[in-house]
Amino acid sequence: MSLNIEQVEAGASAHDFLVLLKPRVMSLVVFTGLVGLALAPGHIHPFIAFVALLCIAVGAGASGALNMWFDADIDALMERTRARPVPQGRIGADEACGFGLVLSIASVMTMGLAVNWLAAGLLAFTIFFYVVIYTMWLKRSTPQNIVIGGAAGALPPVIGWAAVTGHVEVPALALFTIIFLWTPPHFWSLALNRREDYARAGVPMMPVVSGETATRRQIALYSVVMVASTVAPIELGFAGPLYAATALCAGAGFLLLAMAVATARRGASRRLFGFSILYLFALFASLLVERWAGVSPLVT
Repeated sequence: MSLNIEQVEAGASAHDFLVLLKPRVMSLVVFTGLVGLALAPGHIHPFIAFVALLCIAVGAGASGALNMWFDADIDALMERTRARPVPQGRIGADEACGFGLVLSIASVMTMGLAVNWLAAGLLAFTIFFYVVIYTMWLKRSTPQNIVIGGAAGALPPVIGWAAVTGHVEVPALALFTIIFLWTPPHFWSLALNRREDYARAGVPMMPVVSGETATRRQIALYSVVMVASTVAPIELGFAGPLYAATALCAGAGFLLLAMAVATARRGASRRLFGFSILYLFALFASLLVERWAGVSPLVT
């Protein structure tokens, strides 16, 4: 890659490097990883649990840095991303790449040495999938980029589970499935509002390639399947009444907004995007509250 960007005279600030880590994305990744870790049967020392979550956070940040390094050319063309530190020249492309690689290696090695190598392997795969499969390949080549690439964002609860148990088990995969199916309606609702941005940058997002009508239908379809998948934690026996009530009420709200998007109601896609973040947080938070309150039927 080559970027013809004039570097600013002032060096990068600590805030610039923080932005490089995509802290808002990182916070959701760490939270879902925490839920997977908390729900897993067995015992983990609190300090080791902290190290595992720190490694997940650093690995997520490393993925964000490498994503911003590789995507600096298209970030410079999009209103939503043009203020990022690499396209603005506050951080050089080589610096961003080196920063991301160092954090990637450090997070995976620390996870392996301090926690277990299965969790480390899953973390390494997550970073690889997000950076190489999604960022370098899928994002620029197919409108299904978010569908397939969503696997990377769905893996943190599996990593958290594996950090405790040393295994990948069905309940962890149920959490993975919920996030995996949540990702397309979440991002496509954003893409509907940023269609011109993606078109200008040449990114083949669904609204650009297939049109808004097809995207709205896909949002509705994925929303129905995703909400249906939230029954799995109850059926598998690791969710209780608080989760059930949250899944029912929040799921109904999600579907109502998705149907509003499908019928092209004004502002519906913007509302769905905002609500989808709260929805996933509420769903996973209810599992966490039940676990810590000792009222959930824990997996043994």
